[in-house]
Amino acid sequence: MERIDQSPVKYAVHRDVLDELGLEEVAQKGTWSIKPTVGDKVKESLRCSVPSLKHILLTWIPILSWLPKYSFRENILGDVVSGCSVGIMHLPQGMAYALLASLGPVYGLYTSLFPVLVYVIFGTSRHVSIGTFAVISIMVGSVTERLAPDEAFYFNGTNGSLTVNIDARDAYRVQMACSVTLLSGIFQILLGVVRFGFVATYLSEPLVRGYTTGAACHVCVSQLKYLFGVKPARFTGPFSLIYTIVEICRLLPQTRVPELVVSLVALAVLIVVKEINACYSKKLPLPVPIELIVVIGATIIIHFCGVREDYLIDVVGEIPSGFKAPRTPDITFFSQLIGDAIAVAIVSYAITISLGKTFGLKYGYKVDSNQELIAVGLSNTIGSFFQCYAVTASLSRSLVQESTGGNTQIAGVVSSLLMLIMVIKIGSLFEDLPKAVLSTIVFVNLKGMFRQFMDVPLLWKTNKVDLLVWLVTFISTVLFNLDLGLALSVGFSMLTLIFKTQLPHYSILGNVPSTDLYLDTEAFRQVKMLLTHFHTAKGCTFVNFWIKLLAIVSKQKGLLDHPCNSTSSSKVSELNKEKNLSMHKDVAIFLTNTSSNGFGHVNSAYQYDATTSEIDSGCHSENNLTPILYEDEKDGRTCMSVTHSIILDISTTGFVDTVTVKMLKNVCLCLKSSQNHQKSKYVICLTDVFYQ
Repeated sequence: MERIDQSPVKYAVHRDVLDELGLEEVAQKGTWSIKPTVGDKVKESLRCSVPSLKHILLTWIPILSWLPKYSFRENILGDVVSGCSVGIMHLPQGMAYALLASLGPVYGLYTSLFPVLVYVIFGTSRHVSIGTFAVISIMVGSVTERLAPDEAFYFNGTNGSLTVNIDARDAYRVQMACSVTLLSGIFQILLGVVRFGFVATYLSEPLVRGYTTGAACHVCVSQLKYLFGVKPARFTGPFSLIYTIVEICRLLPQTRVPELVVSLVALAVLIVVKEINACYSKKLPLPVPIELIVVIGATIIIHFCGVREDYLIDVVGEIPSGFKAPRTPDITFFSQLIGDAIAVAIVSYAITISLGKTFGLKYGYKVDSNQELIAVGLSNTIGSFFQCYAVTASLSRSLVQESTGGNTQIAGVVSSLLMLIMVIKIGSLFEDLPKAVLSTIVFVNLKGMFRQFMDVPLLWKTNKVDLLVWLVTFISTVLFNLDLGLALSVGFSMLTLIFKTQLPHYSILGNVPSTDLYLDTEAFRQVKMLLTHFHTAKGCTFVNFWIKLLAIVSKQKGLLDHPCNSTSSSKVSELNKEKNLSMHKDVAIFLTNTSSNGFGHVNSAYQYDATTSEIDSGCHSENNLTPILYEDEKDGRTCMSVTHSIILDISTTGFVDTVTVKMLKNVCLCLKSSQNHQKSKYVICLTDVFYQ
C-alpha cells in the first residue's frame, strides 16, 4: 500500500514592502467620487419625468407592480382556498380579540375587513395576514379601560342601585380605540416617509419574543374572568397583573359553574382537534376549522336549548348587521394617548416586519421595511375611520395562509370578501354566542406564544446576553404593563449594546510549541507564554483599548530594571508573578523575544510626531528597557532578552477611528522614550487594521 505523506505544507509569499505613499502610487489613488453629491440628489428628486413618476408610483403602491403580472393559472386556486381558510379564522378570532380590546364583537369583524384591503394595496409581503391580534388587542384594551372605566358610567337604577350605562361606555371606548389607532397610524406613516424602517433593527428577536410572551400572560389573565364567570375589580399601573390574579383567586368561590363547564368543554375540543391538525397537517388538504365549528355549535346549543335564560350565561349580545357610516376619530384625546400610540405603532410594526421578513427569505422575494411601515400605518389610519382598532400580522393566520397555498395578496382580498358577507348577513346570528367560548379560542391561540418559553434554555446555551434581554423584557412586561415594559425593555437592550462595546474581551495568547501559531493560554494547556499578545474582540471600543494599552506599557517599562544574569528559578517565578500582577486580568501586551542584536524590519510607518505634546502622550520620558525573562531548560539559567517588537493582533476589529490613531501615536512616543544606549527599538506591528 502506498504511504501518503501527511507532512505539513508550507507557503511563502513574496512581495515588496510598501509604505502609504508607495501604496497610493501603485494603486493610483484619485480624488474622484462615483457617489452623487447632495446637490445632485436634490436635483434628481425635484426632476419630474415619466420614468421617475412611474418609479414613485410602483414604489409607494406595490399592487401596481405585481397585479398586472398576476398569473391566474398558477395562483388563483391556491389564493382562493387560502383566502377562504383565513376568512373562516377571521370570524371567531375577530370577535374573540375584540373582547380583549374591551369592544363589541362587531368591531373585531370590522377590523378583519377594512385594514386587510388597505394592506393588499400598499403591502409588500405576499403571505402575512393582517388583522386582529391578541397582543395589540390587549394593548388597545388597556387604553380603553383606563380612559373609560365602568365607574365613570354609573347611574342610579330603578331600585336605587348603581348600574353601568353599557351603551354610553361602549361608545366612548370605541372613540378611544379609534383615536389611538389613528395616532399610531400617523406615527407609522411619518416614520415610513422619512425612511425610518431601520428602527426594526434595534428590536432584536429576543426582545420581541420576550415582549410577546409577557403580553400573552396579560392576555391570559384578562380572559380568566370569562372562564370562571366572575367580575374582578380592575387594576391599573405597575403590578396590576399580580393584583388581578390575587383578585380572581379571591373570587373563585363565586365561580359560575355553567360558564366553567362551557369553557372546559370548548377548551378540550379545541385542544384535541388542533393537535390532530398539527399531527396530520401534511395529510389534510385543509386544517379542520374547529374554531368556527365550536362557535357555530355553541351558538346553536345556547339559542335553541334555552340555556341562556336558565343559567344566565354571559353572551356577546347584539351584533348589528351592515356597516356604520365612516366618522373622524376624536383628535382631542391625542394628548392623553401619545405614549400608548407610540407603543402600539412600534409593536404592531415589529411583529409585521418580522413575519414578513421570515416569509420573504423563505420564498425569495424582497420585503421593503419602509414600505411595510407605511402599509401598516395606512391600514391603521384608514381603518380608524371605519371603527376599526389597531392591526398587525397574525402568526397563526399567516401560517394557515401559507400552508393552504396562498401565493399573493389576492388571498387577503378573498378573505375580506368572506368577512363582508359575514358582517352584512351572518354576523347577527352569533348574538347568543357565550363569551366563555371566545375566551377559550383566545387561550388556545396563545399556545404559540407560550411555547416561546423554550427560548430560555436555548439562549442559555448560545448567548447569555440575549437570554438576559429576553428575561428582562418578559419580567418588565409582566410587572410594569405593556407600555412601560416596552420602554424599559428597549432601554435595557440598548444598554447591552453599550456594555458590549465598552467592555470588549481580551485574551492572552501563547506560542504552540514547534509552530508559529498562538492560542489562548486559558483555553489550551500546552501553549508557552514566550510572548504576550493583545487579542481584541470585534466591535471593541478603541478608547478603552488604547488607554489600557498605555497603562500596561507604562507598567511593563518600569517592571524590570536589572540586566540579564544567572538567576534562580525562585527568582524567576517571583519576577514573573510580579509581572503578571502588574497587568490587567484580561489584557496583556504581545512582546516578541529577540536577541540583543535581534533581527527584524523596522516599521517606518510609525514615526514619532514631534508636534505631539507631552500632555497628549500621557507618559513620561523613561529610559528603562523592557526585558523579558525566560528560563533555559538545559542548565536552569535565567536569561533576559531585549524587547524589539510589539505585535497587536486586532484582526477581528471592524474599524479604527481618529482616536485610535492618536492613541497609537502616544504609544509609539512612550515606547520610543524607553530606548536604551544599545539603540534597540520598539517596533509596533498591527495585523488587518482598516482606517475608516
